[in-house]
Amino acid sequence: MELKAKIENDLREAMRSGDDVKKRTLRMVLASSRMTEIDKGSSLDEQGLMAIFQKEIKSRRESIQEAQKAGRPDLEAAAQAEIIVLESYLPAPMTDAELAALAQAVVAELGATGPADMGKVIKATMARVQGRAPGDKVSQAVRMILQK
Repeated sequence: MELKAKIENDLREAMRSGDDVKKRTLRMVLASSRMTEIDKGSSLDEQGLMAIFQKEIKSRRESIQEAQKAGRPDLEAAAQAEIIVLESYLPAPMTDAELAALAQAVVAELGATGPADMGKVIKATMARVQGRAPGDKVSQAVRMILQK
């Protein structure tokens, strides 16, 4: 089943069952995807939806840090619950070893020799990762390989 259709079906199911966290989170994802589609002028593919999920997870993690600083465990728990819902739609994350091996293969394939080639290596690696690792981890893995 297509990811967007699955999200819409899960939203309907969450509305029926009264699962407010899942309902709120999935509505937010669908709204964000619609806004992105309007901005782009075309529909999103699976990879675009994965990027939205990762962006929203990153936003929730930042919210958790702010809630911890403010001493608001209620907001922290709400953001954590939303992260759990969001992560359930992402593929299994890559391990650090898998990511390093993939980055090494891309470096060898592109013939990258140093930090000047970092941008093109990160771009090619991100295309192959397909939502299984966040951009900061990919950047870190590529940086480690190119600085050796």
